[in-house]
Amino acid sequence: MNPAVLVGFGGIAGALARHAVGQRVEREGGDTFAVNVFGSFLLGAIVAAPLDDPVALALGTGFCGAFTTFSTFAFETVRLYEDGRRRRALANATAHLAGALLAVGLGTLVVSILVG
Repeated sequence: MNPAVLVGFGGIAGALARHAVGQRVEREGGDTFAVNVFGSFLLGAIVAAPLDDPVALALGTGFCGAFTTFSTFAFETVRLYEDGRRRRALANATAHLAGALLAVGLGTLVVSILVG
């Protein structure tokens, strides 16, 4: 199958999943943090898993790319800063970055242990 189609189908699923999480988690910025950290965990797991290239492309680039929301995170952080909530903006940026990096590492570790 064409790689662009695989990424597209994965992206559709990721965008729908992102919307569903946003509907469930209505706190300010909470849904963005949740999808970015969970999406990072999934991406780490996908990279470590012995998947065929087309599956990894659909899930990693397509699903995770549409599910995670770096642009929303950046917008929310800038909005906090511009509203004078500079400590909250710094905490938001730090939590997202640290959470995403730890989640990628954890996802990779979990799959590496399970696959052996």
